[in-house]
Amino acid sequence: MAGREEETTQRLSLGDKVALITGASSGIGAGTATLFARLGAKLALNGRNVESLGKVQQECEQVGKHTPLLLPGDLTDETTVNKLVEETINHYGRLDVLVNSAGILLIGTIETTTMEQYDHIMNVNVRSLYHLSRLAVPHLIHSKGCIVNVSSVNGQRSFPGVLAYCISKAAVDQFTRCLALDLAPKEVRVNAVSPGVIVTDIHKRAGLNEGDYAKFLNKCKVTHALGRPGQVQEVAQAIAFLASDAASFITGVTLPVDGGRHAMCPR
Repeated sequence: MAGREEETTQRLSLGDKVALITGASSGIGAGTATLFARLGAKLALNGRNVESLGKVQQECEQVGKHTPLLLPGDLTDETTVNKLVEETINHYGRLDVLVNSAGILLIGTIETTTMEQYDHIMNVNVRSLYHLSRLAVPHLIHSKGCIVNVSSVNGQRSFPGVLAYCISKAAVDQFTRCLALDLAPKEVRVNAVSPGVIVTDIHKRAGLNEGDYAKFLNKCKVTHALGRPGQVQEVAQAIAFLASDAASFITGVTLPVDGGRHAMCPR
């Protein structure tokens, strides 16, 4: 029995795996970085906020064995995306896990969302993810590694007032499934997590003030079956599972981490 428990722990470990995580300066990406560090991973971290990224690096050093490589930059800049994989490989010599966590939320309807805003959200949430994955795939094939995308319940269920965001996350879900089938013969797994409302700054950055945000979180009592919003670590743990050998027979899955919101039917 002890032998089986030890084997399970080893399979859930990320010891010495090299993981590239985008959006690591805040929210789900930052929480995933610190958890991966605790689980033994060697990290390359991307984010736009250099100061915040440095703080995440310090947190990773406190809980892990390795100092993360920092690769700050905007993922809508193709030069930045090219450098992410190139510098990760130059530094570590391999890549085992790609976590596409970077993303933005814009509030707006078909009447209020401009084409410039639409292009921006699609460039960040879809195009950069496609580009980075394309560059990472040759190295993941070599390591028989995996990709974990961060999607949203908005990709599965329809919500008013966030049209472009919903479209972008639906694209992430389909990208995950199609890429999983393309890479399965090469033993590269591709999965996604689909968070519900998670307590991060993304909604405030999208324009909600403190009062509206408090009301938004309170509404989770009725919009989420478990009666509350989720926490960053709850999503990070699902990402770590999908990235680990414990998920070795799982590919093409978009895993809801949403307190049951995807199953809700408002009445």
